[in-house]
Amino acid sequence: MVAVASSGTAVVTLPADTQIVITREFDAPKHLVYRAYTEPALIERWWSGDRGTVTSVEADVRVGGTWRYVMKANEGMEIAFHGEYREVVPDERLVATEVYELGPGAENDEAQATVNTTTFTESEGRTTMTLVTECPSQEIRDIIIASGMEGGMQEGFDKLEQVAISLG
Repeated sequence: MVAVASSGTAVVTLPADTQIVITREFDAPKHLVYRAYTEPALIERWWSGDRGTVTSVEADVRVGGTWRYVMKANEGMEIAFHGEYREVVPDERLVATEVYELGPGAENDEAQATVNTTTFTESEGRTTMTLVTECPSQEIRDIIIASGMEGGMQEGFDKLEQVAISLG
């Protein structure tokens, strides 16, 4: 059976005032989805969705390691996020902080970081990825939701699936 990429199938729920839960099924085994999700050269191929061009990816995927992704948005502005890995179980689970960088000279407040727990489960060669984002406050959660995050995430995850399938 040939793997076929789907489109826009991630489901976003808000089960608590400070939580965002995203669930997405991929038509690829979890070791390939995990690779596409964690290897810098592969992240470059999907992370910006259709919203721009990835200009830099750093990912030291180990406990205490850091990550940073930067893209130039189609509108011309630079968008960057960074964080630190707190837990790494290859092909199974990642826990990392995430900070949106506000730009040159702006204060990038680590106290406003979210904590993202990503799990990968496989059934019959398909992977369900669940991403739980714990926000420091409901206000931060609502800002993230209002930012247009879902549209960009859907595009990025569609491309993530294509990358994972291409590795098979």
